[in-house]
Amino acid sequence: MPRINHLHLHVRSVERSRAFYQKYFGLRDHVMHGDILFMRDADDGLDLALAPASTLDPFPEWFHFGFRLEAPDAVASMHARLRADAVETTELQRFDDFVVFRCHDPDGYQLEVYWE
Repeated sequence: MPRINHLHLHVRSVERSRAFYQKYFGLRDHVMHGDILFMRDADDGLDLALAPASTLDPFPEWFHFGFRLEAPDAVASMHARLRADAVETTELQRFDDFVVFRCHDPDGYQLEVYWE
């Protein structure tokens, strides 16, 4: 069955974005195609392409992409870690079947971190 497996983002600094996604989400370098870095997650299910750009096109306010974590406590731990590192986040929300918060990467892309 086909599934979505990559996301391509324009970023002001490939190195800065690389460090963010590696530190918080465990993505690792996979391959360079010209000046575009492809990072991959541990399950080889997602490729994140980081392409350098001097300006970024705005996305609608509602646009985001997400990282699903394995347990509610993992979401709470990630929330605390990002806040400790002064990454702006929304409040952690806990429901019986859903735990979630949002933050922004260094270029302002909105990320949702959740468990369900």
